[in-house]
Amino acid sequence: MIRIEPRPATSTAFKLGLPILSAVIAILGAAIPLAFAGADILTAYGEMVKGVFGSLFAFSEMLTRATPLIFTGLAAALAFRARLWNIGAEGQLYLGAMAAVAIGAGAIEAPGYILLPLIIMLGCAAGAAGMVVPTMLKTRFGADEVVTTLLLNFIILIFLQYMLEGPLKDPYGLGWPQSAPILDEGVLPTLMARMRVHSGLIIALVAAAVAQVMLSHSVWGFKLRAVGENAPAARHAGIGVNRSLLSVAIVSGGLAGLAGVSEVAGLKGYLTADLSPGFGYTGIVVAMLAGLSPMGVVVAALFIASVFVGADSMSRSMGVSSYLADLIVSMSLLCVLVGGFFARFRITRTGSSASKTGEA
Repeated sequence: MIRIEPRPATSTAFKLGLPILSAVIAILGAAIPLAFAGADILTAYGEMVKGVFGSLFAFSEMLTRATPLIFTGLAAALAFRARLWNIGAEGQLYLGAMAAVAIGAGAIEAPGYILLPLIIMLGCAAGAAGMVVPTMLKTRFGADEVVTTLLLNFIILIFLQYMLEGPLKDPYGLGWPQSAPILDEGVLPTLMARMRVHSGLIIALVAAAVAQVMLSHSVWGFKLRAVGENAPAARHAGIGVNRSLLSVAIVSGGLAGLAGVSEVAGLKGYLTADLSPGFGYTGIVVAMLAGLSPMGVVVAALFIASVFVGADSMSRSMGVSSYLADLIVSMSLLCVLVGGFFARFRITRTGSSASKTGEA
C-alpha cells in the first residue's frame, strides 16, 4: 500500500536546487518539440544563447523584458506569502499605466523632478486600489480573491478600451486607440545610449532588495509570514490578520502598478491596449520559480526574460515557432509545482505483512 505523509523537514539545498533543476528539465524537455520541428537542437539552443548574450543590444533587450517581470513577480510573491492569491497583477499593471498617462500626458506641467515622482506615486496608488478592493471583499464578506482578482482583470481591460477611445485618446493619433504621449519631463531616463533599457530596472532592483529586507528583518515581514503560515494561530497571538492582508494588498498592487508605469514612462511613451503581453500572469510563474523569495524573483525574471528574448531570436534565424518560450516557461512552473509537492510530502510503501503486524 502506498501512503503520502508530510516530510519532517526539507533541506536548504533542496529548496535552492529545485528552481534550478526545474529550469534545466524544462529546457531539456523543450528539445522534444524542437526535434519534431526538424531543427538541430544544439544549433537552436545556440541561437537562443546568442540572442541574449551575443551583443550588448541583445543583453539590454533581455534586461528590458525582465523589468516588468520583476515588478509583477514581486507583487505575486509578497501576496502569496500571506496566502493572498493575487491573480490580478495584469489589471493592476494597466491601472498603473492609465494613471501614468492621465497625469503625465499634459494634465500637469512641471519639472521632471516633480512630475516623474508624481507619476510613480499615482501609478502605485492606482495599482494598489486594484488589489485593495478584492482584499476588502475577502476580509469583510469572505469572497474568494482568486475569482475577484481574475475577473477584475477583464473589467479593467474593458475600462481601458473605453478610456483609449474617450478621455485618454490622443487627438493627434490618426484615429488609433492610444493615449497621448507622456511629456519628456515624465519619461524614465535610459541606462544605455541607443538602448531601450531604462531606469525602471534600477527601481525594480531596489524594490526587490527592500522587499527582501522587510520580509526577513521587520515586524511587518514577520506578521506577513505568520499570517501565511497559519492565520488562526496568528490571530490568536494578537496579530491583526485583516490589517496584515490589507497592507500586503497595498504593496502587491502598488508593485504591479509600477510595472505599468515603467512600461509606459520608460519604454513605450504612450498607452495602448496591448501594452502587456501577459506580464501580470507571467509574474506568477516568476514568483513560483523564485520560491516566493524577493531576491529570487530577480533571478527568475532574468531567466524567463532570457527564454522569451532568446526564443524570439531563434525563431527569426531558424524559422522555429517562438511559442517554444511559452512551453519552457510552462514546463518550468509544472516542475516547480511537482517538486514543491515532494518537498512537503514523501511517498512511502507499506507492505501487507507490516499492515497485518500493525493490525495485530
